[in-house]
Amino acid sequence: MKITDVRAVYPRYQHVVPSWRTHFWQIVVRVETDTGTVGLGYGGGGVAGVEIVNRHYRELLVGREVNTPKDIAAIWDHLYDQSLPYGRKGLAIMAISGVDLALYDLLGKAQDKPVYEILGGAQKSRVVAYATGPNSEMYRDRGFLHHKFPHRFSGDPADYETAATAAANARQLYGPDARIMVDCYMSWDADVTTRMADILSEHNLYWYEDVLTPDDLAGQADLRPVATPTLIAGGEHEFTQHGFADIARANALGLWQPDITWCGGITAGLRIIDLARAAGIPVSPHRGAEVWGLHLIAASDWADFAEMHSDHINAQRDQLWLDEPEVVDGYIAPPDRPGFGATLNEAML
Repeated sequence: MKITDVRAVYPRYQHVVPSWRTHFWQIVVRVETDTGTVGLGYGGGGVAGVEIVNRHYRELLVGREVNTPKDIAAIWDHLYDQSLPYGRKGLAIMAISGVDLALYDLLGKAQDKPVYEILGGAQKSRVVAYATGPNSEMYRDRGFLHHKFPHRFSGDPADYETAATAAANARQLYGPDARIMVDCYMSWDADVTTRMADILSEHNLYWYEDVLTPDDLAGQADLRPVATPTLIAGGEHEFTQHGFADIARANALGLWQPDITWCGGITAGLRIIDLARAAGIPVSPHRGAEVWGLHLIAASDWADFAEMHSDHINAQRDQLWLDEPEVVDGYIAPPDRPGFGATLNEAML
């Protein structure tokens, strides 16, 4: 197949949390070919990502052949190399992610196979799911067996008590065998993490996520023995195999969480898997219960643990992708339809 056109669009979101997400949330990438087969991908970078795809990446992509995962990897390397002056991390890689996923969707559709088959076949028929968000009881009632709650530290000493209360509540709701995690969203520091590790130890949490900023690799490495047996987790704000190689060299994290729609797509995800395997580190991707990460979890030795964010659970939400798989009895399975198996809601474009 030869690529004949590439276009990105920023959907008309109505329920995005006001923040950087307002302008730089997820984009849709559409790749057309001379066979008539069309691939759809989901990337990041918002309005900036759209400009990168439509102005720079498009001129690099039109005319390229795409018939194998090796072709997709070669395209990834070309886009990465050509965007080095302004890329390497952040918006440019988020945009590459959307292109890469669109190419995998394209290949799956062309071969009439789900993406996990393109990747070598499913190693897991279904994946353990967990819910992320503040409404612990609602997620339990929706069938989730594991849960991650958010906790940002504002500097108020009362924040220690609210963390302990949330952890105790989640443990009571989900039981002694459930995995309970906390998402700190880069708001704790070394002192806070040290004290939290002591206060929360009785609740047997599985990980503390993003306790520090992603640039402070040494600080996170220092906290791993402090938090043990709870893991120091992170990586959703890191990019490509190069960024995760830095994490590995620093021994900074006990669990990696790349976001497949941000870190460079499936191509980068496969390279990150190789690094994690060599380092003996489990990988559980950010938003892994969405189809983009779910196919890779199913087809690889990534951890049998997929995150369903509250954005996909709340009654008021943007439904950009239709026919996405749902959690049943605590498990989720990738669609067996060609490509990623997700239908685009054209009304949001």
